[in-house]
Amino acid sequence: MFVEDSLYQRRGVSAAKDEVHAAVQHLEQGLYPLAFCRIFPDYLAQDPEWVCLSHADGAGTKSVLAYLYWRETGDLRVWKGIAQDALVMNLDDLLCVGAYRHLVYTSTIGRNARWIPGEVLKAIVEGTQACIDQLAAAEIDIHYLGGETADLGDLVRTVVVDGNLTVRWPKNRLITNEKIRSGDLIVGLASFGQATYEDAYNSGIGSNGLTLARHDLLQRRYGIEYPESVDPQLDETLQYSGPYRLTDQVQGTNYTVGHLLLSPTRTYAPFVKALLEQHFDKVHGMVHCTGGGQTKLLRFLPPGLSAIKDRLFALPPLFRLIREASRASWKELFQVLNMGHRLEIIVDESDAETIIGLAAAFHIPAQVVGRIVPAPEKPSLQIIHPEAGNLIYP
Repeated sequence: MFVEDSLYQRRGVSAAKDEVHAAVQHLEQGLYPLAFCRIFPDYLAQDPEWVCLSHADGAGTKSVLAYLYWRETGDLRVWKGIAQDALVMNLDDLLCVGAYRHLVYTSTIGRNARWIPGEVLKAIVEGTQACIDQLAAAEIDIHYLGGETADLGDLVRTVVVDGNLTVRWPKNRLITNEKIRSGDLIVGLASFGQATYEDAYNSGIGSNGLTLARHDLLQRRYGIEYPESVDPQLDETLQYSGPYRLTDQVQGTNYTVGHLLLSPTRTYAPFVKALLEQHFDKVHGMVHCTGGGQTKLLRFLPPGLSAIKDRLFALPPLFRLIREASRASWKELFQVLNMGHRLEIIVDESDAETIIGLAAAFHIPAQVVGRIVPAPEKPSLQIIHPEAGNLIYP
């Protein structure tokens, strides 16, 4: 389903992850095939009214950016952001099936000890606990059990930061996407800005598409000075081909390129907790626009339905910067990056303003970005954008 001649794929990364999906297609698919995360019977307590959820994800290649920034500035605080990225990429996926409390988290950190000293490991672990403590203030309780930290110099060039969240959840409080129907509206929640529970402006980049963003924005000197930050087999024309240093200020903002690229992935947990406690029955579906960007919704639509997105947010500054520097097409950018909103709530037309108003209480911009329509033949997702034109994804 990916665009032809994709820069992302030529750099060894797939947004659609078709090969991954093919590899796991014969595994147990869970109780609700359309749910954003796989949902299994309650194997732990054998209660038929409860289910088990377990999710694994991580910060991805954003950790390479943190490595470059740390080497260039000496600022260890950047690693707290990577800890948040790994945690939130798990948490916000589970939010999309309705789970937001009594979660158990373990982390897996693989490092090359030649480049990643103990002070970095300490910063990541302490950063994880600090993020969990911040969420506890919003009554999102996550219990951190530690995990595995391994020296893997033969496998890892710098550092990999991953995690796993596990939870039991009542079956009657699940969001399974089965309620999505023609005529529903798609409410998008901005990935950028500063929510009430954030202490700084967030660029919205999240933890997807950083391989494209890193190489298209940063100067060639990074590959020369820090060869451990890039695959040595990658064609040199695809390595660090941009005009910027991490410390360059982005025109029209008060932020550097590094600050925007390394904005910690926003969690929507405080908003989703309020949404599900106050308006659970109004939610027909939820999608986290991570791997696959703005096309992610297509994988979770019931049979016979398509989606049209024709009211997307104006591009935030970092995404505009990437667009100007990148050789990637609009079609690829919308499939690799979230492009301005990272959470989608699918609701009846009459309930859209309620969701938008609730998001505003958290200072999160939200708007109707599209709608669900019947699929005339096979399901598709159409993006209609004033600059990108008409993009159709099968």
